[in-house]
Amino acid sequence: MRTPLAGRLLAKRFCVGLVALGTLAACGGTASPPTTTAKAADGQLSRAVGEAAAYTHLEALQKIADDNGGTRVTPSPGYDASVEYVVKVLRDAGYEVSTPTYRPSSDSDSSDSDGDRARRGQGSYRNVIAQSRTGDPNRTVFLGAHLDSVKEGPGINDNGSGVAALLEIATRLGGSPNLPNAVRFAFWGSEEDGMVGSDYYVDNLSSQQRRQIMLYLNLDMVASPNAGYFVHGGRGKKNREAGPAGTATVARVMSEQLTKTGVTVQPIPFVEDSDYDPFVKAGIPSAAPFTGDEKEKTSEQAKSWGGTVDEVFDKCYHKSCDTIKNINRTALDHNIRATAATVEYFASYNGTLTE
Repeated sequence: MRTPLAGRLLAKRFCVGLVALGTLAACGGTASPPTTTAKAADGQLSRAVGEAAAYTHLEALQKIADDNGGTRVTPSPGYDASVEYVVKVLRDAGYEVSTPTYRPSSDSDSSDSDGDRARRGQGSYRNVIAQSRTGDPNRTVFLGAHLDSVKEGPGINDNGSGVAALLEIATRLGGSPNLPNAVRFAFWGSEEDGMVGSDYYVDNLSSQQRRQIMLYLNLDMVASPNAGYFVHGGRGKKNREAGPAGTATVARVMSEQLTKTGVTVQPIPFVEDSDYDPFVKAGIPSAAPFTGDEKEKTSEQAKSWGGTVDEVFDKCYHKSCDTIKNINRTALDHNIRATAATVEYFASYNGTLTE
């Protein structure tokens, strides 16, 4: 049994001097580093996590899909079994866990077939929310990943990879970490129906509850077979592309931690197609690592990252072949470690995110 870091992560003070990556910018401009004093944990979490333990969660999600018609779509028995699996892992790790319900509107996507609309009229709709028992709830570090798949397949890269990464980080962190700020994990339903689960959750937060969220990190497709290393956030001319104030700092820290794992990072704008979108619209600083989907890898990207030129990042995107065999374990490891380091950093941060 893995020992959580709760009670072992001792914070130490140091003066923050973030160095901008040069390629990251806020709304088209270069973001300067913050000058506040912060607490940072000593790196135990980022050293403890890894893809090997996360892979066991992917195996569990694959088995759930296999036992339920090859899918984990919302709603379905496969999705419900995924919810129960995630809840058990988080409760065993010591978190306060809830499964708040939601219902998408009947006209959430007018282009859907009658069968899709009928499917959304059946079954239960649940997100999974887990909160640490320690840390300041007024300075919450929030992480999320969508738990559902498309109906065509098991969704092991999209998005079992994000789910497994968060479960590994949550388990290693433990439900009562010795860190100044609270940590919250969310596993969203109905992302493949237009981010309905996360959108409903954010829409129903009070103004005070929104202010309590210091930042949001979204993990969606972090183990693509022909992987790239992208970070959404802090880039673009429009607010929906670059994100609200504070986003450039969050994206920069995420990118720096990913760079420390040995890869080159390409910053990209938000594109309104994953669960970060409701948070961006709500004015919450956000960032999202991503390894690519149906776009093709360029020759320049292949020089930086390896892989196959002119081949899509994930040839099984939204297909039945998005099984556990579709997982790039090296990419998964890079993203787990970088995300853990980012969580550790901001869970000890006492400044204000303004850039």
